[in-house]
Amino acid sequence: MVLAVPEGDQLILGQSHFIKTVEDVYEALITSMPGIKFGVAFCEASGKALIRCDGSDEEAISTALKFASLLGAGHCFVVVLVGAFPINVLNRIKNVEEVAGIYCATSNPVTVMVADTGKGRGILGIVDGISARGSETESDKKERHEFLRKIGYKR
Repeated sequence: MVLAVPEGDQLILGQSHFIKTVEDVYEALITSMPGIKFGVAFCEASGKALIRCDGSDEEAISTALKFASLLGAGHCFVVVLVGAFPINVLNRIKNVEEVAGIYCATSNPVTVMVADTGKGRGILGIVDGISARGSETESDKKERHEFLRKIGYKR
């Protein structure tokens, strides 16, 4: 199934293991950057088996909830960032105690391979974006260097 990330937004897809994931990821994000806009959704794998959600932006919460609903995979979580890049928050999320791993952090459309056992669903893997088309040239390298400096990630 394809998760089409809205233009200008970023997606983080991961695996966790406990109901407090939503609150802890929320805290990690809200304290990482002033005014950060995001939504987070988490699929429980036991008990009520609900999709728990929270965030600071209603549209991002709605998108995260939609993606989590499409996946329906136990203990997966989805973060949708608005106006922020995963590089700014990824380590904070990785350091949340119950986060077991990250599948991807991207703005590309993501194809998620999901297995369904009849009792539950799980993520087998992801395809992030498109295949490489070749190696960078000197011109491409210069463009990369300039871009990273333009957006403030390198000096």
